[in-house]
Amino acid sequence: MTERIEWVPALDHPELMADPVRAVVARFDGSVRAAKIDPEVADTAAFCERYGLSLDTSANCVVLAAKRGGEVEYAACMVLATQRADVNGALRRHLGARKASFAPMDEATGLTGMEYGGITPFGLPKEWPILVDKAVHDTPWVVVGSGLRRSKLRVPGPLLAELSGAEVLALTK
Repeated sequence: MTERIEWVPALDHPELMADPVRAVVARFDGSVRAAKIDPEVADTAAFCERYGLSLDTSANCVVLAAKRGGEVEYAACMVLATQRADVNGALRRHLGARKASFAPMDEATGLTGMEYGGITPFGLPKEWPILVDKAVHDTPWVVVGSGLRRSKLRVPGPLLAELSGAEVLALTK
């Protein structure tokens, strides 16, 4: 059964965003909307099914661990839910890493201060690159995490390129 989702101005509902997310969202002057959701359906496919949204309007934020010379650097990658990030090809090469992989859940949540299933490009550590797939950028609006499992954000795709450290690239296979 499809449930209705109510998008409200995110800045009017700070309780719908994790602490690190709020200050960054404030920079975008009303362009970001938020919605309360059932945390049991925070994962993309379940969320889209419950609320009747298309997977091609949902963008996943994945945390990557890029390794080279015994050091690990982190990056965020934004891809549409209908696509797969080319982690061991385009992303690894772009990050100049010997090896790139998805960061373990406990590392991703610990480093971001966000809940698993709610990680978003808003409010990530300043030194992290945010790599936005061109298809995400070119989508009029996308649903992303809010830092919490109990809510989502709806943002214009091009807005993600305005985040500090963001780059738009072809990142999918």
